Amino acid sequence: MNTPDYTTEEFTATLPVSNCITRYRDAERIGGYCRSCPQYGRSWGCPPFDFDVTKYLEHYSTALIVATRIRPLKAGLPLSEARALIRPERQRLERHLLDMEQRYGGRSFAYAGSCLYCPEGTCTRPSGAACRHPEWVRPSLEACGFDLGPMVEELFGFGLQWGREGRLPEYLTLVCGFFHNLPANKVVWNG
Repeated sequence: MNTPDYTTEEFTATLPVSNCITRYRDAERIGGYCRSCPQYGRSWGCPPFDFDVTKYLEHYSTALIVATRIRPLKAGLPLSEARALIRPERQRLERHLLDMEQRYGGRSFAYAGSCLYCPEGTCTRPSGAACRHPEWVRPSLEACGFDLGPMVEELFGFGLQWGREGRLPEYLTLVCGFFHNLPANKVVWNG
């Protein structure tokens, strides 16, 4: 996809969920990063969860992993521009993931970061109230203990990049997943 501000490339890989868990899940280490985040327990898309994540994941047989690489058209943009580049792609991809749940069954795993469905800072979780949009909110792969660095490198052949000196990297990467129980060739990604 091309926009006036960035281009995107999408990459997909399908593998057994058991393989995905064995190769890329390190629940204790990745969970430690979540626990050290100031937003831990403050969003319905983030841990701690009120369900056993391992059992939740093992309910599915096949994992479709999607990486979307976003390349800003201007080099050296400030880090503050990341949200403007990521948000429209997250919205597009999350709509597609929810549509896939309707078409195929299964469960989608969205993106780390703030929820898109309530204005920032208004999540009901800190007050103990129920989520306003449980039909839309999904945890990220990271929130479920997956280490996306090795996953992206092994499945797609490129690394995640991070900003330096207050500037965006050459590209940003969004990684999502769709876990299901259909034969791999029956689920098509055309995000």
